[in-house]
Amino acid sequence: MMHTDGVRHGPGVRAGVGRPTGVIGAAAVAILLATVGAATAQDTGEGQVSLPIGTAGPDASLEDLDGNIVQLQDAVGGRPALIEFWASWCEQCEALQPQMDAVHAQFGDRAEILAVAVAVAQSQRRVRRHVEDAGHSYPFLWDADGAAVRAYKATTTSIVVILDSDGDVAYTGVGPDQDLVGALRRVLGPDGPRVRQPAPAAQ
Repeated sequence: MMHTDGVRHGPGVRAGVGRPTGVIGAAAVAILLATVGAATAQDTGEGQVSLPIGTAGPDASLEDLDGNIVQLQDAVGGRPALIEFWASWCEQCEALQPQMDAVHAQFGDRAEILAVAVAVAQSQRRVRRHVEDAGHSYPFLWDADGAAVRAYKATTTSIVVILDSDGDVAYTGVGPDQDLVGALRRVLGPDGPRVRQPAPAAQ
């Protein structure tokens, strides 16, 4: 069934508070669909909800909101990064938004702050309209086929992953009870981040 927002809704995900009413995109988002909306007030905050701490942050092929292909590692640009897995319908993402704005305002010159919009019950056009209306100043990338969801084992929205200056996972958490300013401050350290140098080209 097609709704007026241009998103095709289908069976498999029941409507509910803070949950999607359907699915768009490829079946690659199945990992997310299995538990989307499962994070509750009892299980939010800091903890391993994605890749283990110390794991190298994987790359993924995404799109910007104009449809241009963007590699996640290129978007990060060799700096520490805070990545949120986000959806426009996600109530926990909305509750987390003041913290996202705060970390961008405080650390945007020292770390890359970005959101990965999942292809679940929202279209790329809808995400672009939401970002424009809200006036977000940090980048949003579109995970059309679930590449980043799979790579980061992001089993729900509002998951946040912080990569350190070596590109390794230094923090994971989920939901609005996280302390993103404190977490990113710990990762950056008192001396500020180092910028990773690109690997030499293969001969």
